Amino acid sequence: MFRENIVTAYQKIQDDICQAIEQADGLSQFEEEIWEREGGGGGRTRIMQNGNVIEKGGVNFSAVHGKLPEAVKRSFKVESDEFFATGVSIVMHPSNPFVPIIHMNIRYFELDEQTRWFGGGIDLTPHYVIDTDARFFHHKMKETCDRFHPDFYPKFKQQADDYFYIKHREETRGVGGIFYDRLQPASTGMSYEDIFEFSKAVGESFAPVYTEVIDRNRNTEFTEAEKEWQYLRRSRYAEFNLVYDSGTKFGLETNGRIESILMSLPPVTKWTYNFKPTENSPEAFTSTRLRKGIDWV
Repeated sequence: MFRENIVTAYQKIQDDICQAIEQADGLSQFEEEIWEREGGGGGRTRIMQNGNVIEKGGVNFSAVHGKLPEAVKRSFKVESDEFFATGVSIVMHPSNPFVPIIHMNIRYFELDEQTRWFGGGIDLTPHYVIDTDARFFHHKMKETCDRFHPDFYPKFKQQADDYFYIKHREETRGVGGIFYDRLQPASTGMSYEDIFEFSKAVGESFAPVYTEVIDRNRNTEFTEAEKEWQYLRRSRYAEFNLVYDSGTKFGLETNGRIESILMSLPPVTKWTYNFKPTENSPEAFTSTRLRKGIDWV
């Protein structure tokens, strides 16, 4: 029954977020594709394209089960073969360079009654870092975490800084957020039911936070040069997802649906050779903010 409750709650979170994003965008609507996984389970992929605000966005739900591949078993350091996993995964790529990319994932993974956990996170990737927006975002993440445990925000913020880091560029993907994995009673002092409530709270925080950031910046005018910078920042996002992202790797290794896995990639990117921002420019300022350890609250 616990499994079913998680599936139902995650589906509602997907529904609520899609409704909120459609309202914020004002033009485009999500197209839904129901899919089944050959090894067991399936999901609902919902994609929005070419809207007033969102150039490409996905709000995906999945609940899959079956045999765990050997590579994943070694990575998780487990012996069990059978697995169940469910979650909601979101990426939004806006058309305006001053509206940030956002990503969220909440998930539950189970091998058996003794081996199960929650994971997830939410992070903001501005093309242009606006300090007031970054502080607003982090304050809201802290509020959500503080409702459940005083250690959650500082711990999960640090984990986000470390995880969303492009090692080969020596820069963070954006301004971070929170990231957590393998939350269990033993590691938190909380029951599985309370950890589930935290997972839901993270999911429910997405729409009010992101729609506020959209409304702050959606009408900001931009130049062609600023659009080119957006394409370059998107390329960094693509690099991270293809090289480091654990969700992408898990989906590919468990025979997931390719279109749903790679929906996180931006619609248009550019790799300008050896680009250097002009000194004292907004692009140069943003580059100084792409580092770990910034105290946004």
